[in-house]
Amino acid sequence: MIRSAGSGVGAFRTARFGVVAALVALAVAGCSSGRASTAGPVSPSGTRSPSGSTASTDDPTPVGTGPFAHPLPGMPPVIDGDVYGADRPGELSPAVAGDRPMVYVPDSSPTGHTVTLIDPATYKVVGHIEVGDLSQHVTPSYDLTRLYTNSSVSNELVQLDPRTARKVRSISVPRPYNLYFTPDGKQAVVMVEQHDVIQFSRPKSFKVIKGVTAPGCSGPNHADFSANGRFMVVTCEFSGELVKIGTLSHKVLGVLRFGPMSMPQDVRLSPDGRSFYVADMGTNQLRRVSAKTFKQVGALAMPSHPHGLYISRDSRFLYVSDRGAGKVSVVSFRTHRIVDTWVIPGGGSPDMGGVSADGKTLWLAGRYDHEVYAFDTATGKLRARIQVPGSPHGLCVWPQPGRYSLGHTGNLR
Repeated sequence: MIRSAGSGVGAFRTARFGVVAALVALAVAGCSSGRASTAGPVSPSGTRSPSGSTASTDDPTPVGTGPFAHPLPGMPPVIDGDVYGADRPGELSPAVAGDRPMVYVPDSSPTGHTVTLIDPATYKVVGHIEVGDLSQHVTPSYDLTRLYTNSSVSNELVQLDPRTARKVRSISVPRPYNLYFTPDGKQAVVMVEQHDVIQFSRPKSFKVIKGVTAPGCSGPNHADFSANGRFMVVTCEFSGELVKIGTLSHKVLGVLRFGPMSMPQDVRLSPDGRSFYVADMGTNQLRRVSAKTFKQVGALAMPSHPHGLYISRDSRFLYVSDRGAGKVSVVSFRTHRIVDTWVIPGGGSPDMGGVSADGKTLWLAGRYDHEVYAFDTATGKLRARIQVPGSPHGLCVWPQPGRYSLGHTGNLR
C-alpha cells in the first residue's frame, strides 16, 4: 500500500515508497531471479536463531507432531488435513443465510469516504455507503455477522450490516489499516500501520488488550495464522521483514529479514499448513517460508509487484495479483510454479479482493485505474471491468464459504 500524505513519519514513508519504487523498477531483473534468500531468522534481540523462535506455549508444535497438532483452545478443528477444508464452493455458514450477495469496494484515496456496492450477478454498481476517510479494506467479523471498513484517516472502523448492505455504527480505532481475528475468536488484531503497532483488542468493543511493537518492524500490514492457531505472522512493508507473534502470549517469537529491497505485502498459509507464502512487491518474488522453522525455503520470480494472495476453492492453486504487470499469476501448491497467467487487456492494476462463493470468479480492485476486475477462474478471461470512484483497494466479496473469519478481505477457514 501507499501511506497517505501527511506530517511526520507518514509523509516520510510516502516519499520513501516513491524512491524505493523507482529503484525497484531499475533493479527488477536482478531481484527476480527466483533464488531463495540466504537471510535467516533473527531473534527479538537481533541475533540469528536456528529455529527462528523462542520457547513459549505459543511456539510451533514439537518436531514430528505436524502443523495441526496442539491446536489453540477454542479453535474449530481443521477438516481433512486442509486449512481451507471448510471453504468449498457453496458451503455457506448458517450465519450468512439471508446476506445480500455483494462486492464491497472501499475507496483508499486520501479524501475517499465511500464503499461502492457492486451486484456480482449483473456486474453493475448498485449503490454507495458513506464511511470514513481513506478506507483501506472491508473485513468480515470472526462470526461472519458483520463487516468492518478500515478507515485510516478518520481513525475508525465502520461497521456494515451484510444483510442490508448499510452502515450500522463507527468505532474509534487509531489508524486502522487492516483487521484480523484470532482463530478462537477471542481477540481482534488491528494493524495500526501508521504507528508500527500490532494492536490486540476485544473482538466487538475493540477495547485494547495489548499493543505489540516488533523489533525493527516498520509498516505492519498483512497477516495470517499457523495451522494450529498458536502464532501469527505479520508482514512489515517498510522494513522488509516477517514477524512471528504468539497468539496467547503476544510475544515476538522471531523476525525474518528479507533484505533492503524487500516490501512484503499479503501473506497466506498453504492448505497443508506447512508453508507461508509472502508476496514481495519490492523484489518481485513470491517467497515461501517454513511454518515449522520460520526460514525461507523457496522463492518464485513474479511478473511485477505481486500484491494480493487468494486460495482457489479446491485448495489447488494460489491466485497472485501482479499489480505492476496488470496480470494474475496462478501458482500450483503442488509444484510451487506458475501454471497460468491471466492478462487484463490493455493493462490494469489488480490489487486486493477475493474469490466468489462458487469459486468461479476472482474479484480484484484496480487500485490505480478506478475500476474493479472480475476474472473467470476456469478460463482466466476477464468477465467484467467496472468503473468505481477513487482508488479501490481491499474489496470484499460477500458472502463466502467457511465457518469463521480470520479477517482481511475474507480469510475464512
